[in-house]
Amino acid sequence: MRLGAVVVLVLVGLGCAVLVSALGDHGSAADVPRPSAAPSPGQLAGSQIFVHILGAVERPGLYALREGDRAVDAVAAAGGFAAAADQGQVNLARFVVDGEQIYVPALGEVPTTAPGITAGGKVNINTADETTLETLPRVGPAMAARIIAWREANGNFATIEDLMSVTGIGDKTFESLKDLVTV
Repeated sequence: MRLGAVVVLVLVGLGCAVLVSALGDHGSAADVPRPSAAPSPGQLAGSQIFVHILGAVERPGLYALREGDRAVDAVAAAGGFAAAADQGQVNLARFVVDGEQIYVPALGEVPTTAPGITAGGKVNINTADETTLETLPRVGPAMAARIIAWREANGNFATIEDLMSVTGIGDKTFESLKDLVTV
């Protein structure tokens, strides 16, 4: 008799579990988005940013992305590379920032500016390489390396004033840089 009661309890429990699962399922497995890779920090944070992508992409334009997305996400949002795109000219692994413009050159096209130089001629301290940073007054190889190290350790600069957090950049150096840089 006890064995029969245990079997009945197990069957009732399984029935309840199936019922709860059926009532709790509001969509099919096909409705659930499947990430192709581990989520980026931006997918977890969720802050919306805007990136302007132009040049050799299928649909140039302004795209809403998430904080922490990378250049590859911007290219994908724009429909991917155009057939004539020089894909080697774009660092797809780098993080994008709000208000950034990404230009994808065509094969054989000579870039008109150095990496990290905006159309207005300012140095973007979030994207400039060491050589570009060294074009700034009072910034030599050691200072450029410290700026890049700070950026890698702390993430992108939120404001140009964040430069004063870099060892060796005080009020005097910042005054000479503030009109020449952007984020």
